[in-house]
Amino acid sequence: MPTFPERELSRWCAVALSGLLAAAMTGPCQAGDGVAWGDWTRWGDLGNGRYRNPVLPADYSDLDAIRVGDDYYAISSTFQFSPGMAVLHSRDLVNWRTVGHAVPDLTQISPELDWKRMNRYGRGIWAGTIRHHAGRFWVYFGTPEEGYFVTSAERPEGPWAPLHPLLRSPGWDDCAPFWDDDGKGYFIGTHFSDGYKIHLWEMTADSLDLVPGSDRVIYQSKGSEANKLYKFDGTYYHFFSEVQGDLRVMMMRRAPSIRGPWSEKRQLMQGDRAAMEPNQGGIVQGPDGNWYFFTHHGSGDWAGRAASLLPVHWIDGWPVIGRPDQAGVGTMVWEGRMSVTQSTRQFPQGGDDFAAPALAPVWEWNYQPRADKWSLSARPGYLRLHAFPGLDGGNLLKVGNVLTQRVVRTPGQSFAARIELKGMAEGQHAGLVHFTAQPRAANPAESTASAGIVMVEGKRYLEVSRDGVYTRLQPWPHDAIWLRSTWGLDGKSTLAVSADGARYKTVLPDFLLTWGAYRGSRVGVFTFNPAAEKGYVDVDKVDYRIDNHQY
Repeated sequence: MPTFPERELSRWCAVALSGLLAAAMTGPCQAGDGVAWGDWTRWGDLGNGRYRNPVLPADYSDLDAIRVGDDYYAISSTFQFSPGMAVLHSRDLVNWRTVGHAVPDLTQISPELDWKRMNRYGRGIWAGTIRHHAGRFWVYFGTPEEGYFVTSAERPEGPWAPLHPLLRSPGWDDCAPFWDDDGKGYFIGTHFSDGYKIHLWEMTADSLDLVPGSDRVIYQSKGSEANKLYKFDGTYYHFFSEVQGDLRVMMMRRAPSIRGPWSEKRQLMQGDRAAMEPNQGGIVQGPDGNWYFFTHHGSGDWAGRAASLLPVHWIDGWPVIGRPDQAGVGTMVWEGRMSVTQSTRQFPQGGDDFAAPALAPVWEWNYQPRADKWSLSARPGYLRLHAFPGLDGGNLLKVGNVLTQRVVRTPGQSFAARIELKGMAEGQHAGLVHFTAQPRAANPAESTASAGIVMVEGKRYLEVSRDGVYTRLQPWPHDAIWLRSTWGLDGKSTLAVSADGARYKTVLPDFLLTWGAYRGSRVGVFTFNPAAEKGYVDVDKVDYRIDNHQY
């Protein structure tokens, strides 16, 4: 961290240059180069030592980040998807890859997250914090119904220890641990069901439990959450966000002791509706001495909550996020210089040939899957999906064998899967699916679409579905099928089929991708059989091309 004289120099430079920067760069009402939110044609690593926000134009919500040596690690909430709590790695804060998940079994949280119930859309794993302490990686997080949990591992790839509950009580979110210089641990979290009161506890020596009687409320305001605790240059900082008017903004308080007294709050960045309100993330310092904030944009659209990297300027002992204005409050920055000069472009999502002995970490099931109904070993080099009845007929939101990835919002991407069909049984459905969890009383399958195959009276037929309504098309005489979804910045997907992977025929055009239950749209493969536990398909490969790049 810079010393205070350096901070004062930073403040002087920031104020002096703010007018010039404002004239040279686009304002907060635009996403850079006069382009509105979501219409970007450049993003991430630009290949010239610079980057453009968002660095991850996909659904990476509730971010936190740390640096360990020359490596950065981040986590992102996963709600009802399994495995839970995605763990990412980067060398430059711009190019990221998924290295694992901290929660392999969601039933450790609740049976409601299992394929037998599937009753937690918009719930499940919410925001958390990742830290490195005592030679281990630690992840703490909350679920709105079940409370706070912790797990740890020697390596971010895992294996992660079984979940341990810190607080079994509903109505809590957005927690973080903090270890002081003497090793003493503390824990902070928001009781959102009690007026968003922020509580601070002491932790036991093993960092697995809260000390009885140590709880006290240290802050409360409208929507106050997104908690983090930091210690910079001997000063304690409480980072959080709150709602002012109709905007969520980032705030901070500081104190000479973890027990206070805490200062008045300081706003770190202007509220910015056009930039989708960046607000939750992690403050990190690079090896070059520069400071950054890795954050999600909190108002979602069909691609979910994208991730951006913002510079941090220390002004009067406060970490101002973004470009400081004349008042010393940050504003959105859409382009910056990479923290590392030599970078390898990579992305957390991508294709798969299923040749590895374990499922690649780019994948997440919709809810905890049925372990005996999928396999990578039954036919090496293929993902075998066995069919069984869902919980609500053909409603794809209630089907137990749905394997998904996040959609990406760039000028153009395609998700194509080759599926072999010889093992299909009477009544079985299989194919490619897009969905967003928007269960409605009148139509619980709203905002789903699929293209694939159904087996009827011993014959295979093409079929499509939209919002739970299935339409049977012509017979399909082939033993395999390529299924593809393509979409661009407009969020309209076209589903197409092919017998050879080269010549495609559109079967469902202009399906509008949507946002729901705090998540953007998902794309994936599925199978189910409402008639019986019979039949299987073998997924040969998936080709996921993102903005003309293959990851």
